[in-house]
Amino acid sequence: MPKSPNDNYGHYPDLHQHIKNIQKAGLLTVIDRPINKDTELHPLVRWQFRGGIEEKNRKAFKFTNVTDSLGRTYNMPVVVGVLATNEEIYSIGMGVPVTKIGETWENAINNPINPVTIKNAKCQEVFITGEDLLGEGGGLDGLPVPISTPGYDCAPYLTATNVTTRNPETGTQNMGTYRAGLKASNRLAIRMVARPGGAEGHIHWEMYKKLGQKMPCAIVVGCPPSVAYMGAQKLPIGVEEMAVAGGMAGTAIRQVKCKTVDIMVPAEAEIIIEGFIDTDFLEPEAPFAESHGHVALEDFNTSMTVTAITHRKDAIFTSIISQLTPSESSVIKRVAYEPIYLTHLSKTLGIKGIKKVYLHEPLTNLRKVLFIQFEQNVPATEIWRALYGASSLASAIGKYVIAIDKDINPENSDAIFWAMAYRANPAIDIKILKHRVPYGPKDQRVPGGEDSTMLIDATLKNPMPPIALPTKIYMEKAKVIWDELGLPNLTPESPWHGYSLGDWSDDWTETAKRATDGLYKENGKISEKLKRNDVKPNSSIRDIKK
Repeated sequence: MPKSPNDNYGHYPDLHQHIKNIQKAGLLTVIDRPINKDTELHPLVRWQFRGGIEEKNRKAFKFTNVTDSLGRTYNMPVVVGVLATNEEIYSIGMGVPVTKIGETWENAINNPINPVTIKNAKCQEVFITGEDLLGEGGGLDGLPVPISTPGYDCAPYLTATNVTTRNPETGTQNMGTYRAGLKASNRLAIRMVARPGGAEGHIHWEMYKKLGQKMPCAIVVGCPPSVAYMGAQKLPIGVEEMAVAGGMAGTAIRQVKCKTVDIMVPAEAEIIIEGFIDTDFLEPEAPFAESHGHVALEDFNTSMTVTAITHRKDAIFTSIISQLTPSESSVIKRVAYEPIYLTHLSKTLGIKGIKKVYLHEPLTNLRKVLFIQFEQNVPATEIWRALYGASSLASAIGKYVIAIDKDINPENSDAIFWAMAYRANPAIDIKILKHRVPYGPKDQRVPGGEDSTMLIDATLKNPMPPIALPTKIYMEKAKVIWDELGLPNLTPESPWHGYSLGDWSDDWTETAKRATDGLYKENGKISEKLKRNDVKPNSSIRDIKK
């Protein structure tokens, strides 16, 4: 059961402290020169995701001198990548080592701590409402909101959002990370996913629409990492993100009531945008480049009229890199989703022998391709239970679900193709399931764009001969010589040495040892004694009785 709001609550880092923590870890790049938020800011950060930089070497960015295409300057700095440019930044935000991220999420979900309400909050130190929301440089126009994809996006977009709405029947709140594009200084468009299994915020909107009421909404931009990570997470309907954030922080999150809407928001947030979402009319929203790697074209979506903006005096504007993956958006999801999938398969379904779950990230986004890595010799029944279980956990995740062995690196496409080529028989090891919810551009050939799922068992079905590479000891010795010769630095690619896949004998090990010892002639003498005249070429010696 969730702990009481009256329980003691302690300290947890806000965004300011988190930025100090990642800077101390050497993971923050500070840019003091003028940077145009409309044309330069996101493209500059984007290069570290498309420039061949390894994830571990990516950093967060802080821009202290932000301008726009009209020549305006902003006193508020902009940060990008501070939530999840890589796993280390994410782990700093959670306050646990990378290896503990999965169990921390599991504990937070299973042991939520209800938030505690306070009256005076930092997020309301500055209060903007009424006429101050209007005009050039007023309201939303006064915030340094970047254009994420210059050349395609129709407007500056809020991307690092925790859009908060309330269920009008139960009173429970939901936080979701939805894109929000600026339309005017006091109006913006919000896209809440309407497909089955989509945004709980959309479910709330449908309820307000039936009531004939506008929907109160608060958009949180920048907040303690323990809260920020909630927006991208898929929690069960009705589970409050603020309570799970408390479970993650190990203490109750402080919250405050908004000034003009009946919504509770994190007290240490940077910026709060309050208002009401229209339930009578929709208006065109987008184009905006989306996380499925394509530009989302114009749809009719909801619009929100802003009633107030509040923020800290020293507020920092937070934006995230989304669009084509890998991105900050995909890292935020990946490091949380993967352990949740593993827990679902291993604990909820009780499937044995699963080593890890991987959501393929580069280009395809996390939703399309999912790998389940198994220990060897796992029964086929368990493999297929896992394939079906993984494909059904989330409505939009798992178009291709592939089971692989522990020696196959799911981040190496060549290794995946190799496993599919030699460990899977398409007639036996592939199943196709209909009626998957589409994600991304829709297939025009199918009514409603409905998608499907392919399950592939690319694991070993029986012992196979060893990998055709020198064994590990010889490759390691050769690398020492390579380094001594000053040859180019090596980045070993799996597999980089030979190893057994079960079909190998001690006799052949001895044969190989004699060869490397220079005694191949001894092998010739042994084989000569086994000569026969009653067999055909290419006959396996194991098929012929000695």
